[in-house]
Amino acid sequence: MQTVLMLISLLGGLAMFLYGMEIMGDGLKQGSSAALKNFLGKLTHNVVLGVLTGTIVTAIIQSSTATIVLTVGLIGAGILNLKQAVSIVLGANIGTTITAQLIRLMDIEASGGSLLAFFKPDTLAPIALIIGIIMIMFIKKGSAKTVGTIALGFGILFSGLMMMTDAVEPLSESQAFADILGRFSNMPLLGILTGLVTTVIVQSSSAMVGILQALSSTGAMTFNLVYPIIMGINLGTCVTTAMVCSIGSSKDAKRTGIVHIVFNTIGTILFMIAMTMLQKAGFWPSLWDSTVNSGGIADFQTIFNLTTAVVLLPFTGMLVNIACKIVKDDGEEADMYPELSALDRKLMISPALALQAVGNALAVMARATRDNTILGLKQFEKYDENASEVINTREERIDSFTDIADNYLIELSRSIEDETESRELNILMQIAPNLERIGDYATNYDELAQRMAASELKFSESAQKELSIISDAITEILRLTAEALETGSEEIARRIEPLEEVIDDMVLMLKNRHTDRLRRGVCVVDSGLVFMETLTNLERAADQCSSIAMLLLSRNNPAIMENHHQYIQDLHNSGDVSYLAEQENRRQQYLVPLESIKF
Repeated sequence: MQTVLMLISLLGGLAMFLYGMEIMGDGLKQGSSAALKNFLGKLTHNVVLGVLTGTIVTAIIQSSTATIVLTVGLIGAGILNLKQAVSIVLGANIGTTITAQLIRLMDIEASGGSLLAFFKPDTLAPIALIIGIIMIMFIKKGSAKTVGTIALGFGILFSGLMMMTDAVEPLSESQAFADILGRFSNMPLLGILTGLVTTVIVQSSSAMVGILQALSSTGAMTFNLVYPIIMGINLGTCVTTAMVCSIGSSKDAKRTGIVHIVFNTIGTILFMIAMTMLQKAGFWPSLWDSTVNSGGIADFQTIFNLTTAVVLLPFTGMLVNIACKIVKDDGEEADMYPELSALDRKLMISPALALQAVGNALAVMARATRDNTILGLKQFEKYDENASEVINTREERIDSFTDIADNYLIELSRSIEDETESRELNILMQIAPNLERIGDYATNYDELAQRMAASELKFSESAQKELSIISDAITEILRLTAEALETGSEEIARRIEPLEEVIDDMVLMLKNRHTDRLRRGVCVVDSGLVFMETLTNLERAADQCSSIAMLLLSRNNPAIMENHHQYIQDLHNSGDVSYLAEQENRRQQYLVPLESIKF
C-alpha cells in the first residue's frame, strides 16, 4: 500500500511539473513572441549564429521540441532553409538544459536567516505563486498577465518537483531500490533504453531529467547510473520531434526530424565510447561510483549536449546530406510557389512568427498573381491553350490559398491578445482578398483573349501598342506590391499610389481614344468591347494594389486604416514633393509614350 501511495504522489508531482512547464512556456512564448520572430525570422546563413539562436530560443520557451516545431513551420513558410534549421536543432539541444540548471536550486542549503533561503524551492515556489496570482487577478495590464503566467507556471513547476522529491524520499532507506540501481549501474545500455522509453512516454526530456534530479535527493543515484539515462533521454526526445516533423510537413521538415535523430544518435555513440574508454583506463576512479545531486545531473546534461554540438558543428553539411539521402526528392518539377501549399499550424505557438509566415505567403501570392497577369495579357498577342491551362491551374491555387489564409488567421486570432499583432492580423485578412481579386482579373484577360481568338478578332495596331504600354505599367505596380509585401518597406509602398494615379489617367485616355476609333470605324465593335473590358480590369487591379499599399502603410499609422480614402485625398492636396516627383516620373515613363502613339 505504501508503494501505491508513493507512486500516486510521484505521478501527481510529475503532473504538476509538466503543467507548470506548460503554463510557464505559454507565458514565455506570449511575452517573447516578437523576440522569437527576430531570432528565427532573420537568421543568417551563419551556422554558429544558428546554434546560438536555437540555444536562446529554447532557453526562452523551455522546450527543445517546441523550438524544432517552430523551425519546421518556418521551413514550410519558406523563411528558413534546411541548413539553417539544422543549426537551430544543434542549439535547441543546448538550450533545453536550462530547465535542469534551474532545478539545481534544490541543492541550496541555507539557514532561515540567510538571503540564500529565498532561492530554495520550498521558499521560491510559494513566492512565485503569490506573485503570479496577484499579477493575473489584480493587475489588468496585458504585460502583467504575461509576467503573472510565467511566475505561476514557475511556482507550479517547483511545487511539482518538491512533491516528487517528497514522494521518493522513503526510497533512500529501501534496500530493494538500492539493489535495482546497482544492477543498472553495470548495464549502461539498459540505462540508455530506460531513458529513451520513459521520455517517449512522458513526451518531455526536461521532465525526465527533473525526475532524475528528484530521485537524486535519495542519495542513491551514482554517476555511473545517471549518465547513460541522460543520454537515453536525449534520444527519446528525438522520437517526439520526428513524429511532429513527419505529420503534414514538407520534405525539408521531415529531414529536420531525421537530422535531430542522427545528431543525438551519433552524439550518444561517441560519448558512450569515450566514457567507457575513460572508465576502463582508470581516469577519475572516484567519479563513477560517486553520488550525484541535482546540480551534477544538470551539469552532465549541459556538458553532454554542448560537447556534442561543438564536435558535430563542422559536420553540419554531412548531416544535411544524410537526411537528404534518407528523405529523397520526388524528381518532379520544382514548385514555384511552395508557400501557397499550406500554412503550418505549428507556428501558432508564436503568433508573431505565424503572422510573419502569412505575410511571406501573401508576398508569394502577389508574385503568383503578377505572373498570371503577365501571362494573361500575353494571350492577346497570340492565344495559347497551354498557357490558358497554366493560368487556370495557378488561379485555382491562389483561390485555395485565400481560403486557407482566411481560416488560418481566424484560428490564430483566438490566441492573439497583443494590440499590435491584432492590427497586423486585420491587415493581412484584408490583403488576401485584394490579391485574390487581382488573380481573378488575370483569368478575365485569358477569357477575353480566348473570345477574340474564337471569333478571329484582332486589335488595331495602335490599340496593341497602347495595351503593351499599360501592361508594362500594371506589371510594374504588381511588382512593387509584391516587393512591399515581401520587405515591409514603407518607401516602396508609398511608390504605389502615384503609379496608380498615372494608370487611372492612362485608362481614361485609352477609353476616350478607343471610343474615337470605334466612331471612325478603325476598330470593330466586338474587339472594341474586349479592349474596353480589359482596360476596366487593369484599372481595378491597380486599385487593389493601391488598397494593399494603404493597408501596409497603416501598420505605423492606424488612422489610414480608419479612412484611407481621406488619406489619399489629403496626399493629393498636400503637394508632397516626393509624391509629386514619383508621379511625374511615372508620367514620363508611361503616359508620355502613350500620348505619342497615333490613334
